[in-house]
Parts: sequence; C-alpha cells; structure tokens
Amino acid sequence: MVATLFKDTVVRPETHLGNSYESRMAFLKAHPPFNHNHYDYETFFEFSSEKGLVLDYNEVRNFLVGQDFIHALVAGLEEEAGAASSVVLHQIGVRWGIHDYAVFKTWCEKEFQRPLEQNNLMFLLETWWWPLVSQGWGRWEVDLSHGKQGYLMIHIYDSVIAATLGEVGKPVCHLYAGLFAGFFSSLVHKPMACTEIQCYSMGETFCKFVLGSEEHIRAAETWFNAGARAKEIEARLQAGERLAP
Repeated sequence: MVATLFKDTVVRPETHLGNSYESRMAFLKAHPPFNHNHYDYETFFEFSSEKGLVLDYNEVRNFLVGQDFIHALVAGLEEEAGAASSVVLHQIGVRWGIHDYAVFKTWCEKEFQRPLEQNNLMFLLETWWWPLVSQGWGRWEVDLSHGKQGYLMIHIYDSVIAATLGEVGKPVCHLYAGLFAGFFSSLVHKPMACTEIQCYSMGETFCKFVLGSEEHIRAAETWFNAGARAKEIEARLQAGERLAP
C-alpha cells in the first residue's frame, strides 16, 4: 500500500471512462501510459467508489492523505520518540524502499519484458521515480557523476514533507533519505546509506541528499553537524576526504 500525498486533492469526473470500475480499468488498460513513463492524473489513478479503492496503473492500492496527516505523523513521533523521531522516520523510509523495489521490479519487468538488470541505469531510475511524481512526492534529479568515487547526489524539488513543515531551520526529509537507502540497497545488492545535507525547510530552494557507503554518509553527517553547508560537503567528498579511523 502506498501513501499518496496531495496538498489539494480533487477527484475529477470520469464520465469518459464509463460508469463502472471494470469499464474504467478496461479503458486504462486499452490506453496504456507507455509514453516515456509520463503518467497524468487521469491515466495513473483509478478511483473506484463502488469498492472504496484508489488503485494506480500498476494495480497497487493507494490512499490519499493531506498536510494534516504529515503534521500529525511528525508531531506524534516527536512526542513518543523525542530526538529519535528522525531515526524512526528514516527506518520507515528504509522499509518502504525495500518493499517498493520488489513491487517496482515486478511491474517494470512485466511492462518492458526484460530483466531489470538489462536496462540503462538512468532509464531505470526515471521509470521508478515517475509514479512517485504522480503520487505527489515531488520531482527529482540524480547526479551519477561521482559514481566511481562511491556516492551520488539526489535533488528533490517540492518535497511534500518540507513544504508541509515549512522553514524550521533543519533537514526534515528523513523519510526520503530512508526511501533512497532502502531502494538503492536492493537495486545494487549491497548496503547503501543516505543523508540530507540541504533542505527546503532550511530556507533552500530544494532538498539535496548524499547516497553512498556508510563511510561517505558518516563523514557527510559529521561535517554537516559541524556547520558545513552542502557545497562544502560536496567539495570534501569529491576531494576524497574521509573521517579519521
């Protein structure tokens, strides 16, 4: 089950798709959104008022939540876990990423009729993320240029969590960092870690994450906690700087 996040959710008329759940699903299957994986609202989601379900094109059940849900989730975790709430959110994201990889592998191989490993990596990543754009998680950019150094950078625009919580002066997208860690660990079959070094909630225009080995992430977090900004952290990673053993 996927939590789909919208600030303003509007259920649009579906008269052109027919009146029943079955006829609307038949229409969607007859008009598959295979155009570079660019789904729109009406082709990606199927609202079944008869069954009380919201399914996406890959027949995964979704549920719609708003900003109040995000506020309640974060506030509830902070009340229960205190400073450890960010770790809890991160671990929720990790579990989500691992599960989402399994779901993605199934529908991607079915749709493109070839094993996941036979796809170009950038194509694969865009294919995975586009449904998440449709679900309201924001746009992204992936910078693979530092792959040989063992890490990569991810930019998230319109983070629903950061946009909801507003400017609080610290990173808040722990769920995203966990999602990336869980998904990429499954994708490359080795442990990967992720941390946010720039956030919309810090007054920045977008969120920036470092994904790599535990060594890379531990160094990035140490420098960030010491006051380093994203550009300095990137420069130090690119220069091959690491923490002393």
